[in-house]
Amino acid sequence: MSAAGFRQFSEEVNAWQPSLLREVFQQHQHQIRVKKEAVAVERLELIFRTALDISNRQGFRAMSVRDLSEATGISMGALYSYIDSKESLLDMILSYGACAAGWAMRVPDSVGSARERLRWILRAHLYLSEVMLPWFFFSYMETRHFSRQFRRQAIGSELWTEHLVADCLRDGNERGEFNVEDPELTAALIKPLLQDWYLKRWKYRQRDIDVERYTSTVLDFVEAYVVRGAVSDASQQHPKEKP
Repeated sequence: MSAAGFRQFSEEVNAWQPSLLREVFQQHQHQIRVKKEAVAVERLELIFRTALDISNRQGFRAMSVRDLSEATGISMGALYSYIDSKESLLDMILSYGACAAGWAMRVPDSVGSARERLRWILRAHLYLSEVMLPWFFFSYMETRHFSRQFRRQAIGSELWTEHLVADCLRDGNERGEFNVEDPELTAALIKPLLQDWYLKRWKYRQRDIDVERYTSTVLDFVEAYVVRGAVSDASQQHPKEKP
């Protein structure tokens, strides 16, 4: 995933969508009776997009399989070839978002310093939440209605992001790039800054703030806190003795 601007990021995500959907298809082949991968991938994209749209308007619990059939134009019989229940649909939708996050937030080896890695992770999360806004909104708002199994799955995805950030902060401490007393707590406090973008869009829309400006501000805000008092230069870490 590129560290460039949002437009390029968005283009890369859209280009990768077929691969992402194939990954979800392969993970759930035991549930899906359609064996032609190309057909299944195209239908899954429509099913997920429509299910998220209906759920974000009226709630996942209120949505019926018949509602989904009517909105997609896929017959009930054909729809049951992909999902045998709403629970299996939910499982696939959560997997879809988790796969996308794992791909987008994977930091390449070329990103060396902890500061660059932290910026990469936070930027990727915010940009992805803009591209996949319906999924992020759904995952957060519907969690309380999930069964225990799926609630754990959704919470696990949220904690995964925190773990990525906390690991990066610990690495930055060891390198002398950061000065963070409690990486886990700091990561937990950073997470709401990421969530605010997709949960309270009205607030930023009113202020004419786009995702790139919001991201830049969050990165500077977080970095100002974690870098304060850090020793970032090797010569400062090991000052030469005076003759």
